[in-house]
Amino acid sequence: MRFKDYYEVLGVKADASDADIKAAYRKLARKYHPDVSKEKDAESRFKDINEAYEALREPERRKAYDQAKANGFRAGDEFRPGPGGGGGFEFDMGDAGNGQFSDFFESLFGRMRGGRPGAGPRRGHGPESGGEIRAELEVDLATAFAGGKQRFSLQGARGLRTLEVKIPKGIQSGQSIRLSGQGHVGPDGTPGDLLLQIKLRPDERFALDGRDITVQLPIAPWEAALGARVAVPTLGGEVEMAIPAGSQSGRRLRLKGRGLPGHPAGDQFVVLQIHTPAAHGDADQQAYESLRAHFSQYDPRKR
Repeated sequence: MRFKDYYEVLGVKADASDADIKAAYRKLARKYHPDVSKEKDAESRFKDINEAYEALREPERRKAYDQAKANGFRAGDEFRPGPGGGGGFEFDMGDAGNGQFSDFFESLFGRMRGGRPGAGPRRGHGPESGGEIRAELEVDLATAFAGGKQRFSLQGARGLRTLEVKIPKGIQSGQSIRLSGQGHVGPDGTPGDLLLQIKLRPDERFALDGRDITVQLPIAPWEAALGARVAVPTLGGEVEMAIPAGSQSGRRLRLKGRGLPGHPAGDQFVVLQIHTPAAHGDADQQAYESLRAHFSQYDPRKR
């Protein structure tokens, strides 16, 4: 990925004051806001401006960025994060903009964590005068597992809009994604933010508990009695799992790390359900009669 010069994006010098950076951001945000701008590249410029301001407006993030520049990086240089990702830096960025910014931004500062569930309503983002708006976004479990982009429609004071948001891997219900500049436009033309609260859609096969996944797995009586290796569905695709001999319905087996991604990742629990085939003809009935005779002393109601 290429190193970005955020000072250049905002048109300020590297020693600009916080007030200068804020003023430059507000001026450019008004000029390139997609709802009002006539510029051909308004949408991409607006996104770059928001990302640059997010990087420089907080002292710790600005210090980390300046340190990277001091290491000799310039705009357009090939950039590789330090060991463990995050460019060697670790930030808990709350609901600052999860999934909205570039790979370079996330590589330097670390992927932003979800917001604080239940946080009270706020106006704007920092000192800007636009109005923050909130909405709920439903995400399916497969997208929460793998991450990806999701489009959604939003009806409000700015009319009906179709937006796209980047869903980070491992996001959970109650976490938030902030889209800078997509809220109400304030009296001075500065846009507020859109805060999306995530709700994971229930899945037909997989039950979710925190980051852990549970799936019911049908098995045949002989697989339970004799043991077997069977294919098990997971959010990342089918895997092979060993069924221990002598297993009973309700037994829980664990696939470590196969739940939602995270630090640490969740696990997948497989609950065995013994399914007995129906006796459709004489041969089936005879097979069951032989089985009953062989296990004549067995009573499942006596333990």
